[in-house]
Amino acid sequence: MKELLFDREYLGQLLRVAGPIALQNLLMSSINLINVLMIGQLGEASVAGIGLSGQVFFLLNLVLFGIMSGSAMFTAQLWGKRDVPNIRRMLGLALALGLFGALIFGALAVFIPEIALRFYTEDAEVIRIGAEYLSIFGWSYPFFAITFAYVVNLRSTGNVRLPLFVSIGALGFGTLLSYGLIFGAFGLPELGVNGAGWANLVARVLECVVLLFFIYRDPTSPAAASFRELFSFDFTFIMRVMKPVLPVIANEVLWSFGITTYNAIYARVGTDAYAAINIVGSIDQMAFVLFIGIGNATSILVGNLIGRGDPDKAYAFARRSLVIQILGAMLIGVVVYFSADLVFGLYKVSAEVIANARNVLLVMASAVWLRAGNMVIIVGILRAGGDTKFSLILDGIVIWAVGVPLAAIGAFVLHFPIHLVYALSLTEELTKFLFGVWRFRSRKWINDLTSAVAGEKNKSDEFVVNSLTNESAG
Repeated sequence: MKELLFDREYLGQLLRVAGPIALQNLLMSSINLINVLMIGQLGEASVAGIGLSGQVFFLLNLVLFGIMSGSAMFTAQLWGKRDVPNIRRMLGLALALGLFGALIFGALAVFIPEIALRFYTEDAEVIRIGAEYLSIFGWSYPFFAITFAYVVNLRSTGNVRLPLFVSIGALGFGTLLSYGLIFGAFGLPELGVNGAGWANLVARVLECVVLLFFIYRDPTSPAAASFRELFSFDFTFIMRVMKPVLPVIANEVLWSFGITTYNAIYARVGTDAYAAINIVGSIDQMAFVLFIGIGNATSILVGNLIGRGDPDKAYAFARRSLVIQILGAMLIGVVVYFSADLVFGLYKVSAEVIANARNVLLVMASAVWLRAGNMVIIVGILRAGGDTKFSLILDGIVIWAVGVPLAAIGAFVLHFPIHLVYALSLTEELTKFLFGVWRFRSRKWINDLTSAVAGEKNKSDEFVVNSLTNESAG
């Protein structure tokens, strides 16, 4: 076990990549928690309204995650070969697909938010609050898609610090602006929930603009692609790339609609029940940031090693990440449960909401190791190796075959309380874990994707590659 966990080369690379990713996710989750706390001062309906309106952004986020994960698995392997021209073409394709998805969800959020929210609840006040917020925040979706594409490219090529620093500045500013616009502080108008919408819109636009500014200050960056370099791909390139990427997108679409169906089930148990889910969700996001960092870092490291032609080392690194992920999640689950009252005491909600939240949190804390293990198996290992069809079955199908039906039965047939309904939804995680470990041990997930897009590089491409290699060595 000591040899498994304390490989100095592995730990050094993992910490270098996972640390900034985890810190960035911690920042984003902390800001989300702060926003929920601020909204929590306005009552249960506001908490539920913001929570449900967040489901539209959640769906977009996961669709984009599917697109960008597909891009990342190619980019990480291409970076193992230092193939910058194809890395830039991948970025261009990711931008095109991401903006298309963002415009669809943005139109839904801005122009017909009430229709989207009626899927989750029939509470007129919750729908009104959520729709007003969505109609403002929905304008940020295209900016978020652009930021997402560039961040994934930067991370997959080893630059994990720039996205972190930009997020700290932009989202920190957005939090202060939220406080000012929600409560009328700093001489700003008091806009309540809508103030949070305007503040988050400004933060997302600022984040995108500042990130692009710093990327294009350094022409040797793999992400500093010209318009021509971004969109120089042809139909053959698209077809070769999309063959393994489409299952990832389908995976995220199916899974995201499964998660949003869970939320519709929770919301129909009752407004108090869904407010409890939303409160626990903000805590869960903070507890999970380390495991998102390890999962994404594993994907980058494993992809780089496969691209370099070292599958045995890729397998060894993946195995270490899986063990660390599970052990770490067990520890975090205990810490979160016994420290949660510190957070619950900050909400101005009813005693029933807090009681429900405490029960849900116990279930979440007990099962966080399963979810963390699945995170590194699916995102960090199987996708990094191009095993996207199996990932689709494991992640996109199991949720509908196991989790959603059982949660619906618990809520609408057995009339279970919210924490037991939530527990039934986690049966999908156990199913995924058992089959995921089996697939990992088979090694059938290891595939070299670079041959699909390999091409000759001209002299200028070689100059860029050499510059990047020298910079990385320095």
